Amino acid sequence: MWTTKQLCIAVLITFFSPLIVRHLILNSPISGTSRYQILHANPLAWLSNRVDADAPTANPANAQVVSLPADDSSSLDPSNSSTRVVSSPADDSSSLDPRNSSARVVSSPADDSSNLDPRNSSTERLHWLNTWNHMKQLTNVSTGLPHATKAIKDARTAWENLMATVQNATSPGIEKGRLCPYSVRRMDASKSAGGHFTMDIPCGLVVGSSITVIGTPGSLSGNFWIDLVGTALPGEPEEPIVLRYGVRLTGDKLAQGPVIVQNAFTASNGWGFEDRCPSGHSNNATQVDDLERCNSMVGREEKSIKNSTHHAGPKQGGKPSTYFPFKQGYLAITTLRIALEGIHMTVDGKHITSFAYRAGSEPWFGTQVRISGDFKLASAIASGLPTSEDLENSLDLDMLKSSPIPDGKDLDLLIGIFSTANNFKRRMAIRRTWMQYDAVRNGTVAVRFFVGLHTNLMVNKELRNEARKYGDIQVLPFVDYYSLITWKTLAICIYGTNAVSAKYLMKTDDDAFVRVHEIYSSVKQLNVSNGLLYGRINSDSGPHRNSESKWYISPEEWPEERYPPWAHGPGYVVSEDIAKTINIWYKTSRLKMFKLEDVAMGIWVDEMKKGGLPVRYETDTRIHTDGCKEGYIVAHYQQPRNMLCIWETLLRTNQAMCCN
Repeated sequence: MWTTKQLCIAVLITFFSPLIVRHLILNSPISGTSRYQILHANPLAWLSNRVDADAPTANPANAQVVSLPADDSSSLDPSNSSTRVVSSPADDSSSLDPRNSSARVVSSPADDSSNLDPRNSSTERLHWLNTWNHMKQLTNVSTGLPHATKAIKDARTAWENLMATVQNATSPGIEKGRLCPYSVRRMDASKSAGGHFTMDIPCGLVVGSSITVIGTPGSLSGNFWIDLVGTALPGEPEEPIVLRYGVRLTGDKLAQGPVIVQNAFTASNGWGFEDRCPSGHSNNATQVDDLERCNSMVGREEKSIKNSTHHAGPKQGGKPSTYFPFKQGYLAITTLRIALEGIHMTVDGKHITSFAYRAGSEPWFGTQVRISGDFKLASAIASGLPTSEDLENSLDLDMLKSSPIPDGKDLDLLIGIFSTANNFKRRMAIRRTWMQYDAVRNGTVAVRFFVGLHTNLMVNKELRNEARKYGDIQVLPFVDYYSLITWKTLAICIYGTNAVSAKYLMKTDDDAFVRVHEIYSSVKQLNVSNGLLYGRINSDSGPHRNSESKWYISPEEWPEERYPPWAHGPGYVVSEDIAKTINIWYKTSRLKMFKLEDVAMGIWVDEMKKGGLPVRYETDTRIHTDGCKEGYIVAHYQQPRNMLCIWETLLRTNQAMCCN
């Protein structure tokens, strides 16, 4: 009898022990943060608390073990016959070199429903969070950076919404048909109950996007507004307005005649200062993307303006009328174009105004166009929108995937690319061009995109899918604000020293074409293993003191009149010891944050120099920061079509030539 009881107890213990242990592992309040804890309840709660700088953190990258081919010096030469040309399904393959035919046609592997549950995901499936857990202490170094607290708070909301969507998905097919569209068209003029017309922008805007509004100012007053509106997050009473383009044909308190008034609004800062056109205010004297903030012809007498009879009005009281792009009862075509520094407005094909971006109201957050006032709308069209690819039907997916970095393998060079979440096209262009260097394909050089979360759920869903498919994205635990790009520089240093081990680390942008072979060769020829800052060095610059400048730096942020030497952001390289020191300073809360990331790197290096580190500043004029010039090794401001053209030209001629 007793023996039977003992046997039953033993069987029960054997059966239930694994379940008890599993329960304790998933729910134990241990000091370390498990992947399950990060991805589930309160995923960003650890960012709100101060963390011991010396607390151990997991190194998830070390679990990826994949053998790679031995390095070959020929792998760095783009003219080598094994270099792959991978074309987009939408591109004309005949435009690329048919001799490079090593790209295999491989259909995308089917997704597994188990991947929707992070507890069932393999380590390789979570590689896109390798940097995430190492950035626990952002709250410790956020002082001096605008929108730092908001970026972390917004990221928590964005992440929780994303995880809720992932967990509620019933099958892999639920995502089909939800890709971000290239354009949105509304050909009716129906207004909402609020008295305004709205058009949704599903995945935000990117450089190159445009919004065209066709309609007629009414006969009552002719005053109307075009608003580019963002999404109000929990706790925000009002939606942010990236741009209010207000046309006041009857004038206002400051202007007796017609005037265009532009402004931006955020819940935290309220309305900013107004850009008025025409206006004698000093801020209109500065340019945006080399264009006038207010075209000088606006407000001038009609008789001095040629080819402008379209809006010419009758002279009253013997006084000549003045030019203004809008007139009551006349049809007008207004286009808002998203550019690098601001939004440019044209009316009937003429550039009229330019509006510089305001801090905290970045254009990629815009999710709706709203038109209100005395305006008869004919149609509205948004085009050039960010689009993601149908990953399940991508024929060249296997060739575009990034090779995992094996445990214990030292990288010669890590290239970290700054990218915003909805810049899908730019990332795909880089994957199809300079990421196809054999040095990248065989693991000698690793390339990773560093991307913050977006306030738009659709964008985050697409970003997550893209990150899991290609294996080259590091998603970061904050929402992308321009003032926080220094956090991405920090992330590259963390990834390059904690998650992997790289001898040299390079920072670049997703609109830069990088000749990997030349960068790698140049750095190796320097034969400098410590204290290296290589790039286009600027040794004689100081802070912008104009408060209306995008790069404005207050005396409190930087009291001195000159910066220490720094390298321009589109392409610079630091040695491993510099990256490690930055990581250590970050962990011990000693890292001084500065919102201009390339200058910040110069400040950090200068501090190391003062501490005794022999620093070598190596400048290379082939790094072009304002476009492309022949002989480049880095060409900035390149759109996806230029990337593909430059790559094809490089493979065909083995010459660094530009495509305008």
